[in-house]
Amino acid sequence: MSINPHVIAVQWQLRWPIYQRLTELEVPCEYLPYQPLTVEVNSPLAALQVWSVVRQMSAARDTLVDWLEQCWQCPLTDLTEYQDSAEH
Repeated sequence: MSINPHVIAVQWQLRWPIYQRLTELEVPCEYLPYQPLTVEVNSPLAALQVWSVVRQMSAARDTLVDWLEQCWQCPLTDLTEYQDSAEH
């Protein structure tokens, strides 16, 4: 764990599943009983993974459904245009 770990404030019931998922994603974190979850965020990818895991575990189901439906609305042409420009 780094010298400056980040404390993640989540409901106590969610600490263990969040810890397990972040561990699976190889994000360094520490879980101790009766202590807040601490996470080492040493890259933009780790920050995104922490945000995503906490959101998935703590958001209401209807919020996640709405978010997923919005993702399905994104036109694929935008993605292919980005890929084409990145190749040149």
